[in-house]
Parts: sequence; structure tokens; C-alpha cells
Amino acid sequence: MVGVEIVDYDLFHVPPRWLFLRVETDTGLVGWGEPVVEGRARTVQTAVEELFESYLLGADPRRIEDHWQAMYRGGFYRGGPVLMSAIAGVDQALWDIKGKHLGVPVYELLGGPARDRVRVYQWIGGDRPADVARQAAEQVEAGFTALKMNATAEMRRVENPAAVEAAVDRLGAVREAVGDEVDVAVDFHGRVAKPMAKKLAAALEVHDPMFVEEPVAPGHEDAFPAVAAHTSTPIAAGERLYSRWDFKEVFESGAVDVAQPDLSHAGGISEVKRIAAMAEAYDVALAPHCPLGPVALASCIQVDAAVGNALIQEQSLDIHYNEGTDELDYLADPSVFDYDEGYVDLPADPGLGIEIDEAVVRERAGDLDWHNPVWRHDDGSVAEW
Repeated sequence: MVGVEIVDYDLFHVPPRWLFLRVETDTGLVGWGEPVVEGRARTVQTAVEELFESYLLGADPRRIEDHWQAMYRGGFYRGGPVLMSAIAGVDQALWDIKGKHLGVPVYELLGGPARDRVRVYQWIGGDRPADVARQAAEQVEAGFTALKMNATAEMRRVENPAAVEAAVDRLGAVREAVGDEVDVAVDFHGRVAKPMAKKLAAALEVHDPMFVEEPVAPGHEDAFPAVAAHTSTPIAAGERLYSRWDFKEVFESGAVDVAQPDLSHAGGISEVKRIAAMAEAYDVALAPHCPLGPVALASCIQVDAAVGNALIQEQSLDIHYNEGTDELDYLADPSVFDYDEGYVDLPADPGLGIEIDEAVVRERAGDLDWHNPVWRHDDGSVAEW
């Protein structure tokens, strides 16, 4: 086998809150990854640098599985958001290189396409959802057939009926604006405690949401069965789980219907492909989490293309986080993410199927300091964001 070697890498903090990884080989091939924990980008950058300086520089980028195992098992301490996000970005870049080296999209290396296009959904509203009915109607007019919105802003552990009614009314306004042929998912964002998650999931059922997402905060996965027992609405979860081992207990509970690993947090393409296979064994669908940039989205689409249980794909166009910069701004050809009737076609180009506009990346790169807000309840105690 003709040798290929990793000779250089660069990391770029770019607006609105992303970290891009550029990996270069001695043959001139370049692969891109997106290793980031939103609000902890500098911490993840350090982890990526450690992986390259201690192990990856000089290595053959085509040995993806071997590198994944070495990055994960080569340190005594493993798992968690920082290490797994660092591994995820490296893994994405290595798949990008391998696809380009062989002249095929990554999904061809994962077994070939299981579908011709991938359904996507569009965000409406913001962290504190408002004016969602108008936004919903606009996005349906733009061609989207599935939407997602936050259920609520801050919510105390036990709330008054008015808080639940307000959430139900918001979803009802969206349902009235778009009708029954449009799917509307509702994100609890881990900001609802178990007592209210049970009440809220049951109350929202009248408007038939596509799924309720992250009904309780991470660490409370044991509460999923209790929430599921109060509603027939599918439960979606997993954006803050980082490996197949984290998902194992969730799948075994039988309470989660849609798995949402993040391709930039859960070990990249290699690990999410494995998580998807595990999910299928438990009759669970895959809907990767991706309120991030174009490299993360391209990686998601490669996995969605190659697995049988992919349901729908999150994407960040016009999402409330992307003030001043959006996912298309860093692409030489933004048309690769053209959305038509709520779907995106599979990319035909090799690797991840996108061409990053490196000049724009270098121009906009800087020392970003994005952090999620710290919310507080009326009594001054910290609330879940």
C-alpha cells in the first residue's frame, strides 16, 4: 500500500461558535472536521492538539478504526464531552481524507446509500420561544415539512398550571398555522425536571408532536420510562450522550424512540454509525443532533445516507444561535445543502461532499468567547438552560 502520512493540522475558531479542524497529508489531500463543545471550544482545541502531537502526526490517515481505538483507549481516562468531541472532529477529517483518496463519498465506504435523500427539519422560535406561529407558516411556505421548537423557557421543578398551558398554547398555535401534514417536534432542552416533564409531555399530546426531545437533563436517564409512561408521543434523547456505552442503558430502558447522537460530540462518523446499529436492534430511530456548522452537518448526512433507521436530520440554517454567520457562509458551493420539499440530496463529491472556503475560514477565524447564558429563577437559583 502506497504510504500516506498526516503532516500538518490547523484549528480555527469561527463565528458564531464553531471550531474547524484542517488536516493535511503528504499527498496534498486535506480533510476537515468540526471538533467542538459549544462554549468550551478552547478546551476541546487543547484536547485535539494533544491527540495530534502525541499520536497522529506522521500516522497513516486511512487507518481510521485503529486511530479511533487508540485515541479512545490510549488514555486511561475516556469518554465525556471534551475527549469524545475531539475524537469526533478528528474522525470526521480522516473520513473526509479517505473518501477523497478513493474518490467516493463517505457513505459509499459505509456500505452505500440506504436512501436517495435525507429529510431535514427547520428550527422556529428561540431559547424563549415567541412568535412561533408566524415563523412556522413562513418555513412551511419555504418548503419545509418538519419543524422544531423549544417547549418552554425556564421552568421550576413544580410549576403552576399557567406555565403548562402557555406551552400547550404555543404548540397549538403552530399546529393551527401549519395543519396536520407538517411534523412539529418539541424540545424540552433538558430544562424541565421530572415532575413537570411528565405533566408537560402529557399535556402537549393533544397537538400530536412528532417527538419530545431531551425531556429531562443528562444524568436523569432513569426518568425516561416515567416520562414515557405519561404519553404516547415518541421520546427523543441523546445529544449529551457521547458513546455507545452511554446509549446502552438508554436503549435497554425501552423508553426512548429516537436516538440523537451528535456527530461532533459522540465520537464522529465511526461511533455514530455504531450507535445507529445499536439503536436499530432496539427498534429506535436515528435523528442526529446538529445545531452546528457545515462540517458537522455534512458528516451527519453521510451517516444518515448509509443507515436504515435514519428518521430526520437537524440543521442550523437560520437557527437562533447563528447571529451574523450561518452554515452556508463557509462553503465554496452552498448549493450542496439546497433543501427541496423538506429534503436534501445526498452529496456526490468525494469525502464529506463539501468544499470548505478556506479563505473565508482564515479571514473570520479569531479567539471566540461564546458561552451559553446562565439563567436564574425568580428566587435567584440557577435554572437549566
